[in-house]
Amino acid sequence: MDHNERLLAKEVAVRAAWKAGELARASFSGKLDIQQKGDRGDLVTEVDVQADRLIVDAIQTAFPNHRIYSEEAGEGGAASDWVWHVDPLDGTNNFALGIPLYGVSISLSHRGQIVLGVVHDSAMQLNYAAVRGVGAWQEDVKLEAKPQGTLAKSTISWIQGHGVGKDDEKARKLRHHLEHRIKRVLRVWAPSITWAMLARGDLHGIVLYNSEGEDLYAGLLLAQEAGVKVTDFAGNPVMYLGEGSGFVPYLVAAVPGYHEELLKMVQEVIE
Repeated sequence: MDHNERLLAKEVAVRAAWKAGELARASFSGKLDIQQKGDRGDLVTEVDVQADRLIVDAIQTAFPNHRIYSEEAGEGGAASDWVWHVDPLDGTNNFALGIPLYGVSISLSHRGQIVLGVVHDSAMQLNYAAVRGVGAWQEDVKLEAKPQGTLAKSTISWIQGHGVGKDDEKARKLRHHLEHRIKRVLRVWAPSITWAMLARGDLHGIVLYNSEGEDLYAGLLLAQEAGVKVTDFAGNPVMYLGEGSGFVPYLVAAVPGYHEELLKMVQEVIE
């Protein structure tokens, strides 16, 4: 993929994310067809399905030789080293409850390395985009996450996967430890929006516990390109995703000035 194709990929993703966000905004606080998804209380609405189709169609039209994994449609497209991950409505539970914290997450990876990430904050109508090695932006403003004050007086976020059960004692202990040591630990339930908040400097760290998927990858690149340090719980840098790549869905993310301290807090419980 040359420079012009990468620009096209960014343009396609930003445009598709915006249209999916418009679709969600038009239905927000309206009467929805809400269904249970899986056995853990997750939800899906007709907006998820419609937005998913909109985005997948746009990508397939522009890049018919790419692979696509989407939250609702699953796996599709051609066998390829270029793989898109799509979450058309990240934060469906918030959306269904009338809480304006939901968005769109679209990423493109090449041989397991994320090269493009687009997050659309649907309620706030804000676009975020990141290109590996180039930077991250909120609209036309380049993002640079910086520490403010001390970690103990900061706000971080906790993200956990749907597979983390209520009887996961390690998760419970770690959350409690963080809440005891840090001023505030948010649980937003819209991971892509959480990563955008970290990238723009409103949040100062994220601890992610056993969570990976379409709602993670774009925000992960967004944060990294804004200067956030991301490692696994052992302190190893995170560069790749997918099976066989060594990607571990247990992450500590913070600006470099806070990362070591936050990682030590996590390791005090995990080890």
